Amino acid sequence: MTEDIIPAYLQQIGLPEQAAELITYGATIILVFVLAMVATWAVRRSLLRFIHHVVRGNRLHWDDALVNNHFFQRLSWLVPVLIFHLAQDLLLPPDSQGAEILRRLITGGFVLVGIGAVNGLLGAINDIYRELHGKSGKTIRGYIDAAKILVYVLGLIFLIGVLTDRSPWGLLSVMGGLTAVTMLVFRDSILGFIASIQLTGTDMVRVGDWIEMPSYDADGDVIEISIHSVRVRNWDKTITTIPTYALISKSFKNWRGMSESGGRRIKRSLNLDMTSIRFLSDAELEDMAKIELLTDYIRNRQQEIEQFNREHEIDTSTIINGRRQTNAGLFRAYTIAYLKQNPKIHKDMTFLVRQLKPGPEGLPLQIYVFSNDQAWARYEAIQADIFDHLIAALPQFDLRVFQHPSGYDFRKLTV
Repeated sequence: MTEDIIPAYLQQIGLPEQAAELITYGATIILVFVLAMVATWAVRRSLLRFIHHVVRGNRLHWDDALVNNHFFQRLSWLVPVLIFHLAQDLLLPPDSQGAEILRRLITGGFVLVGIGAVNGLLGAINDIYRELHGKSGKTIRGYIDAAKILVYVLGLIFLIGVLTDRSPWGLLSVMGGLTAVTMLVFRDSILGFIASIQLTGTDMVRVGDWIEMPSYDADGDVIEISIHSVRVRNWDKTITTIPTYALISKSFKNWRGMSESGGRRIKRSLNLDMTSIRFLSDAELEDMAKIELLTDYIRNRQQEIEQFNREHEIDTSTIINGRRQTNAGLFRAYTIAYLKQNPKIHKDMTFLVRQLKPGPEGLPLQIYVFSNDQAWARYEAIQADIFDHLIAALPQFDLRVFQHPSGYDFRKLTV
């Protein structure tokens, strides 16, 4: 036989039979290892590079995910394992105990390669789905993570079964009997998996949503949803990691509804000093009618009031009798007119300027409208411009903003 040629030759040149067999055996092992290393290097250097070049160069994009998740690279480990499998009879006598151990190790190698390749494939599927449906914010990361855990668990069971020469199905039945232990060990994974199914099924959170969860100091955009955690990039660029099941068990605010509505709410009040609110005289009304936004309002309102007072024969010589316009009412009308002509205010959404309950800090005049620009910086600028203008306009109506006494106020008392 061929394997007897080398020992016979070594014996002919004067080596003892045992030494010749030992040298032949050692040379065979070295040759197999060198062949496995060279084959692996050749596959990765040539075939793998060629596959990557083809995948990157074609017009398809989904197959790039296979390269990015190292699917082909992990699959290339089949080459050395396959070489050892084919050469196992050369490494050890087929009927020896060592050959059985070697066979189990090689089979375990196939299992490990399979686990790595399947996980690379699952990662590629997740990337492909994210590329196709990324704009919608939907994700299957939770399902992919659960599948990866299942692959690792089954792979570990099969690996133990192969190395111990026991049936994997028998090990599965043993693990089934250890349900309580399994639940304890994989508690977080199970809770996370169930939570990710609920989040995805009810569409509670998507990647890209702005969520606010004070209990975890999270306030920003969701950048990743997995079976174990949801990662949020806060507005200060820090990253907050929230357990996935916490989004089911605790409350949080999702601002997606605001984003989809096309508007962003402005809800803020001006506190008017109630001691500055008074009735307006005819001369003051005539002067304020020069304000273009109030010209028609003052004329129509004054006609309505005068008609009401005539019909009810009210003595208007006393200012409190009958109906009269106040500077606070006129300022509220001005605020409404000013907001309606503002192009940054959404006209098809809730539009409200109202007085709230008077309190120790004056009479709140609340503005409840929506801007048509949702970008944070521009939204804040719109809001600031509105209140800058209204606060500056208050003296034109002989109104004051209420604020707590300051050093300036006390200095005026001493003058």
